[in-house]
Amino acid sequence: MDRTLVICKPDAVERGLVGEIMARLERKGLRLVAGELRTIDDATAGRHYEEHVGKGFYGDLVAFITRSPSFVFVVEGPEDTWKVVRAMMGVTNPMEAAPGTIRGDYGLLLTENLVHGSDGPESATREIGIFFPRL
Repeated sequence: MDRTLVICKPDAVERGLVGEIMARLERKGLRLVAGELRTIDDATAGRHYEEHVGKGFYGDLVAFITRSPSFVFVVEGPEDTWKVVRAMMGVTNPMEAAPGTIRGDYGLLLTENLVHGSDGPESATREIGIFFPRL
């Protein structure tokens, strides 16, 4: 079984969409193995978004993810589970995301796009280690 990290970002929590997002993933056949509602602190956000340090949008990215609670969780499924999650999320820009995807159905803004999913097996391992080091 493969595992990947998913974050229902502050906008998803604020809009009451965590249950819908979780339900979609579970209906697809993915299994929740860990989860926590938490306000991500600056240090954790910095570790999570380290590849974006120095980019013009980095400050806004950290400010957004730390502004209020996120639901951070790990799902498990078949090989390349991260690909399943990413396909269900839709493209980053909700205005370009296909209907039927999470961002296509519920997203409103590029800067507040509801959900994060690891973008590969290496990042899944790294990100799970940041948020759930005992897994």
